[in-house]
Amino acid sequence: MAWHKKILRVNLGTGTCESEPLNMEWTRDYLGQRGLASKYLVEEVDPRVDPLAPENKLIFATGPLTGTAASTGGRYSVITKGPLTGAIACSNSGGYFGAELKMAGWDMVIVEGQAPSPVYLWIENDRAELRPADDLWGKSVWETDEILHRRHQDPLLRVSAIGRAAEEGVLFACIVNDLHRAAGRSGVGTVMGAKRLKAVAVRGTKGVRVNDPARFMQVTAEKKRVLAENAVTGQGLPTYGTQVLMNVINEVGALPAHNARDVQFEGAKNISGEAMHEPRSTDGKPNLVANQACFGCTIACGRVSRLDPQHYTVKNKPEYWGASGGLEYESAWSLGADTGVDDLEALTFVNFLCNEQGMDPISFGATVAAAMELYGMGVITDQDTGGVALRFGSGEALVRMAELTAQGEGFGRDIGLGSKRMCEKYGHPELSMTVKGQEFPAYDPRGIQGMGLTYATSNRGACHLRGYTVASEILGIPVKTDPHVTEGKADLVKAFQDATAVVDSSGICLFTTFAWTLGDIQPQLDAGCEGDWSLDRLLELGERVWNLEREFNMAAGLTGKDDTLPPRLLKEAAKTGPAKGLVNGLDKMLPEYYQVRGWDSSGVPTSATRQRLGL
Repeated sequence: MAWHKKILRVNLGTGTCESEPLNMEWTRDYLGQRGLASKYLVEEVDPRVDPLAPENKLIFATGPLTGTAASTGGRYSVITKGPLTGAIACSNSGGYFGAELKMAGWDMVIVEGQAPSPVYLWIENDRAELRPADDLWGKSVWETDEILHRRHQDPLLRVSAIGRAAEEGVLFACIVNDLHRAAGRSGVGTVMGAKRLKAVAVRGTKGVRVNDPARFMQVTAEKKRVLAENAVTGQGLPTYGTQVLMNVINEVGALPAHNARDVQFEGAKNISGEAMHEPRSTDGKPNLVANQACFGCTIACGRVSRLDPQHYTVKNKPEYWGASGGLEYESAWSLGADTGVDDLEALTFVNFLCNEQGMDPISFGATVAAAMELYGMGVITDQDTGGVALRFGSGEALVRMAELTAQGEGFGRDIGLGSKRMCEKYGHPELSMTVKGQEFPAYDPRGIQGMGLTYATSNRGACHLRGYTVASEILGIPVKTDPHVTEGKADLVKAFQDATAVVDSSGICLFTTFAWTLGDIQPQLDAGCEGDWSLDRLLELGERVWNLEREFNMAAGLTGKDDTLPPRLLKEAAKTGPAKGLVNGLDKMLPEYYQVRGWDSSGVPTSATRQRLGL
């Protein structure tokens, strides 16, 4: 129960869509979504494959709690080998698409090969077909969604699509569902574009059965009350979304600004969650229209915003005057603090554009920030940029780069490489704020030491959603730890990483863990799924998933030398704030981390660890 026990295997080369049974033995060890799909990828894809070659596979995976009454049970993930990093990529998204796929009767869709011409995948319960998409190629995500809804005459159709960015080979292109929810990181959309798969459109009416319905409804109701009564999930996130963090992280001196040259941004208050609520001087209306929930979510942290129609970005573009997905904390940081831009409307417009054309705003903004530093040094010139003055603080430059990158034109082609390749091209690799080729997000490792270790060891490149130690180090969840010390952080990071792997494999949202522990999630899985799902079993499962990903990466050519941070974070001390004078102490934390992981001194899982986890 909870699984439909069915996979849809789509071969783009032959044009076939075939059903096959889900490997239920693997579900006992990997559960679903991130864990189970990673197991399939490891078994079916050569780790050394070119991520954009037909031999790479793209897996859309749900979890056992996806589509159920569990709060936030609308998640799905896209798993592949990522072109931005060359590492295993698993990008998680909310909205309604994942639940619709599950209710159509599928646990997973495995896409393989490459279509000779553009296609889209249409799924209606047990029926699945590849259909021509030549007329959709070159269209935005928003246009594709509108056309497919009109074509199929079903308002409840759920669409996941790529935009121009993926078609143009932007290495951080994402897959956008429900117009503004995204499997956003590592270039999963780029892989979809290389396969010439424009969209997946799904309609499901089968529902999802659970193992013990009465107990499941009882325990999920209890856990929803826990979320409602928690200050973060019941008040902070519904009111301000993830943007509740902007002023908080700035005050503790851990907000990377100006390509991480600084740890605080004086314009933070102008682009914060509070600022989104304030009436504009031009029309008296706030940037924020409403909050919004994904399928089954009782938190509703999503933002819906409307641009000022008199702002220069959209003054003569009425197509952008409607409401759409507003700024989250990560996008507000990368497009704002990291580039020095504190124009809320400009950031909102660029965020709209990232959703419309399918670009990861974290990697995009961080790459623009690196380009701005190179421009300030005179390494990048007006001749390179086509006359765009790439100065920190220029909203106009940010907007123009977003347009060029999405279209694959001019200097936008360099931005589309990501900051690692762009900085290497211009002779300054040290200015790329990346780990394993992926741009790190909105927490400076000098002000939050545990996040430095998290970034360095993340299996998909720098990422906050692989072990959110900010919860402990800043918010005191589940216990408060000192963000400025390195002691104890190896154990803390491992615990967060393993627990997160369980959450990502279950079908629910990581944000529930601001209020829930695995002790709250375990009874929901135990009631929903067949078999015995004890807490110890789940903890071991999370550790198994982490080590499985690690082994794929090492077979792909990554080594312990890739578990590092940009030199700036290790050598240039924080200039202001509570962490003033600190660098990240990765050299102290990493050896201890390898030890608690059961890896040797070079970061390779020992035979004893592999045997214990059944790898």
